[in-house]
Amino acid sequence: MSDDGREQDEREQVPSRQRRRFPEISSRAYEHPADRSALVALRKLSGFDTVFKALSGLLPERSLRLLFLSDSVRVSDQQFAHLNDMLRDACYILDLEKVPPMYVTQDPQPNAMCIGLDEPIIVVTTGLVELLDEEEMRAVVGHEVGHALSGHAVYRTILLFLTSLAVRVAWIPLGNLAIMAIVTGLREWFRKSELSADRAGLLVGQDLKASMRGLMKIAGGNHLHQMNVDAFLQQAEEYESGGDLRDSVLKILNVLPRSHPFTTVRAAELKKWAESRDHQRIMDGHYPRRSEDKDTSVSDSFRESAAHYASHVKSSKDPLMKLVSDLAGGAGDLGDRVRRGFGGFTGSAPPKGGGKDQPSTDTPPRDED
Repeated sequence: MSDDGREQDEREQVPSRQRRRFPEISSRAYEHPADRSALVALRKLSGFDTVFKALSGLLPERSLRLLFLSDSVRVSDQQFAHLNDMLRDACYILDLEKVPPMYVTQDPQPNAMCIGLDEPIIVVTTGLVELLDEEEMRAVVGHEVGHALSGHAVYRTILLFLTSLAVRVAWIPLGNLAIMAIVTGLREWFRKSELSADRAGLLVGQDLKASMRGLMKIAGGNHLHQMNVDAFLQQAEEYESGGDLRDSVLKILNVLPRSHPFTTVRAAELKKWAESRDHQRIMDGHYPRRSEDKDTSVSDSFRESAAHYASHVKSSKDPLMKLVSDLAGGAGDLGDRVRRGFGGFTGSAPPKGGGKDQPSTDTPPRDED
């Protein structure tokens, strides 16, 4: 049997009736610690409450709903019935009582979003519908339902309006710098919230291969026969560990204007979580319930997030994270490590008493045109 035929059989062996359901599951079960900590940090930004309250009352949400109703196709039993089945199935698996309205909008760019202030709306583009197969699309629908269950739609809507209508909100009495700080904070949270929603998509689809295929297609188009999951994940490994401190800084600058994490990073993060004990416990039925949310301690969430970041810094292969970890452990001099880092950081100190043939690392090399 060919690889394509075997892959098709594997997809057909995962019907919705065989998927596990998670009654009363709390979004805390799948939320990435960085998602929660970024949202807490965002809420502490000076002026955020003022902007949030002002925009919550002024954003034309009714106009937005009417726009999709009038100029997109609403998913139902009569229109895009297969998407409607996926949506209801995703809400059933994650036990989301009210199924949000879902629209397909004409746009060749593959994209999906969950927006809305009072109630969430899910929107998918024709580019995405045409790009993904059924199981890949099921993971995307689960991803968006995860956003709805986590209550992400409100903040995503505010970011959408702040970025697309930045000029028109200049009247808010905070100044442009404050607005930009809030937009930057929202984008940082937005990227982390995508990691949480990817996990929700896996809980709904319960097919890691389909989730990986979907992310690869988003990165490289509908050319699966020319792509390889292991090679794709190797890109994430190379991205994280390669280069020197200059590359670490460039990574930060590259990601700042983005709303989503880089696709290879998302794939690596999801695979890591799929193989974790936390994921297995959820699949075994051991997860936090919504009825317990009111008893959740904020300090516990802070500790969990802090532990995650500490573990991430310690295990990261990124040159900048290595430097932070080493300095936190009292290893080396900051100035010396930074100078060496920008000249080709390797994570280890140069040999003591090097001979005259040993290249100098006191100053960074001069960039050539």
